Amino acid sequence: MGSGGSNPGPVSCGSWIRRPENVNLALIGRSRRPDSSPSSFEIFSFDPKTTSLSSSPLTEFAFEECDGDLVSVAVHPTGDEIVCSTTQGGCKLFELCGQELNVKLLIKELPPLKDVGPQTCLTFSVDGSKLATGGVNGHLRILEWPSLRPILDEPSAHKSVKDMDFSLDSEFLASTSNDGSARVWKTDDGVPITTLTRSADEKIELCRFSKDGTKPFLFCTVQKGEKAVTAVWDISNWKRIGYKRLLRKPACIMSISRDGKYLALGSKDGDVCVAEVKKMEVSHMSKRLHLGTSIKTLEFCPSERVVLTSSVEWGAVVTKLNVPADWKEWQIYVLLVSLFLASVVVFYILYENSDSFWQFPLGRDQPARPRFDSFVGDSQSVDDPFGPVDM
Repeated sequence: MGSGGSNPGPVSCGSWIRRPENVNLALIGRSRRPDSSPSSFEIFSFDPKTTSLSSSPLTEFAFEECDGDLVSVAVHPTGDEIVCSTTQGGCKLFELCGQELNVKLLIKELPPLKDVGPQTCLTFSVDGSKLATGGVNGHLRILEWPSLRPILDEPSAHKSVKDMDFSLDSEFLASTSNDGSARVWKTDDGVPITTLTRSADEKIELCRFSKDGTKPFLFCTVQKGEKAVTAVWDISNWKRIGYKRLLRKPACIMSISRDGKYLALGSKDGDVCVAEVKKMEVSHMSKRLHLGTSIKTLEFCPSERVVLTSSVEWGAVVTKLNVPADWKEWQIYVLLVSLFLASVVVFYILYENSDSFWQFPLGRDQPARPRFDSFVGDSQSVDDPFGPVDM
């Protein structure tokens, strides 16, 4: 694992930024420091070979003192735009300019979200066509992107929005509340579809849709007294179909990998567990990764089996997951070429030994068959006592 950061301010949020050619940057948001310095954004490069962030940021942006502290952040799937929420300055939009490691942040106007108050949740849809915001006051919004046309503007969607996530096809938005309820919304018109069923002593806290394209599920963490589980809903009928105890303690944050293969949970005392979705079994566990403090950021790297985590006490950390390695593109090509060459060799062996292999009798006057090398350009031919097999 590795850490990054030159600014001593507490880390309040973070996210990966996916750039062209599988280059990944890490965005770290820091709140105001004890010396009254303002909140700031820092962008670090990431080295997959050492699983570490750069020792100093590639670029920084200092907020105005009147903006207060950073609350949440969302990065557009293209990696070109960033939206963040502050405690006093509403939401702000940034454009990430430049190429490779020469980047800078340009602030832009975001009129519909200028004075909306702190937003605990910000998230873009998978296809980047929508932005959802969930406020501390329970106000839920869905905006078309980049036109910012309002699709949903519901002031009383929840008591206070706790978590939310778009489905893989961007058709649904699931949202949870601090009171333990969870709702699902249609994103093309903002119409509420259902409220997830739960017993009176259960609280639905976090939510993530499956992202592998084959299993239409919604994963939610459910707290029932001292028992914490990850429950699963079938999104074809919104019925609860089962649960698993993965983290075995209350979770404060949840994430799913871009390809949908892994689901991650972070605890209030600094543990992180990663489960393989196909088996719903824990594949990786990091105990005391952020010892004794709640994890604020938990996000899978877009192209590596690495997670970015952060906490106020311990800052930002990147951790390589102890899970089976994925096939790289070049490895797949090598395998295909190897299989092709192996098939050529097998064909040659069978061809050379076809008479004895098929064990067909040969006639006395049966003409000899040409050798294999005559087919590949060798003008010389040698009499072969065995002729071609007559099929």
